[in-house]
Amino acid sequence: MQAKYNRILLKISGEALSGGKGHGYDTEALSQVTGQIAEVAKLGVGVAVVVGGGNFWRGRQGDEMERATADYMGMLATVINALALSDALEKHGVEARVMTALSISGIGETFNYKNAKRYLSEGKVVVFGGGTGNPYFTTDTGASLRAVEIGADALLLAKNIDGIYDSDPKVNPNAKKFDKLTYDEYVKLGLKALDTSAVVMCKENGLKIHAFGLDGESSIINAVTGDTAGTIVY
Repeated sequence: MQAKYNRILLKISGEALSGGKGHGYDTEALSQVTGQIAEVAKLGVGVAVVVGGGNFWRGRQGDEMERATADYMGMLATVINALALSDALEKHGVEARVMTALSISGIGETFNYKNAKRYLSEGKVVVFGGGTGNPYFTTDTGASLRAVEIGADALLLAKNIDGIYDSDPKVNPNAKKFDKLTYDEYVKLGLKALDTSAVVMCKENGLKIHAFGLDGESSIINAVTGDTAGTIVY
């Protein structure tokens, strides 16, 4: 197999690790995702990962909680998932490093873009936890920020559907899928697959976005080798 990217940042949801249960981990789902990441790394591709925390925490639970408090709790959930991914990757024979936006002694290394780039050049997978380290920013924005900082060729957006549509295909059977979109078209249409702030950051730095469905045994591998369509935002 021939990879079409030299370095990628893969954004996956926390729910992807729950195997459809919506909460916690599913051993098979975790192994399936990390097995693919390991295979991509073995192709010589520099792989960094940003994972959400939705399998543990999905934001403020009622109006009584401040948004900042809820966001920090979500950041901690992403660190839990980063540790799980790192551990599973090591079991697949690939060295991994956890880097966190929040300083958490003994858990992961505090993010430093130079160290992250060095690890990637050494063939290690780098898993980023803690989002941007600030409330009011989503993991989408964190993913685009980290992708730019490490010099990724593309931001790979693994979704529960096979690309970007003009509306939710699970609700609207006539939803139209886009094969390609410019950044400006995405923003103008008000699409929701990725936060607008993340798309604008990608535009300003010329970072391609590739959205695809995380629904097969080789979906991540296929996205890296070009064997899947999905949607390209450029």
